[in-house]
Amino acid sequence: MTRVLVVDDQFLIRAGLVGLLDAAPGFEVVGEAADGAEAVRLAARTRPDVILMDIRMPGVNGIEATERILAEAPDRAPRILILTTFDLDEYVYGALRAGACGFLLKDSGPERLLAAVAAVDGGDALFAPSVTRRLIEAFARQHGPARDAAPPDLGVLTSREVEVLKLTGRGLSNLEIAHRLGISEATVKTHLNRTMTKLGLDSRAQAVVIAYETGLVIPGG
Repeated sequence: MTRVLVVDDQFLIRAGLVGLLDAAPGFEVVGEAADGAEAVRLAARTRPDVILMDIRMPGVNGIEATERILAEAPDRAPRILILTTFDLDEYVYGALRAGACGFLLKDSGPERLLAAVAAVDGGDALFAPSVTRRLIEAFARQHGPARDAAPPDLGVLTSREVEVLKLTGRGLSNLEIAHRLGISEATVKTHLNRTMTKLGLDSRAQAVVIAYETGLVIPGG
């Protein structure tokens, strides 16, 4: 059973998501919040597996809520799936930088939404990496390296981990990276997991962001 917290400031959208999840086998809605501050409180109390997070909300928005929830998670952090009305959204970029696992358009159909929740709960990438790359590259090109925090030191990584991170940033899947480097897909996953641990990252999307913001991958290159 996947435990889900639904966060959206629009009542009808929130109620629709709750109704859809409650009616589907394998999902349990453990709470619903109308803003980011309430989402942070409920996440700490209910400890959901997945959070469907609206991005643009008054007060505490989805980016801030994502940062606070992941920072305060005691052990297994929830997987946060951003809900947005359009994909090339700077707010979504900020949420991916903060550690969200991926994003989903609000006009996605019920089957797509349920599959997305199940996918992120299982630890899978929500989209083909090239989709996340398209968003991240668009904003990396516009804004350059992040100025609000120093980028992580890639010197803590082995040469193979740097290779895997670079190919991840370029939009390759684990299987494609395995073929490119002549190693197994399981080994790629191991290298990527170690990289994320060393750099303090919460999601694959965040690893793609870091690949751009450290200059490992150049937009358009």
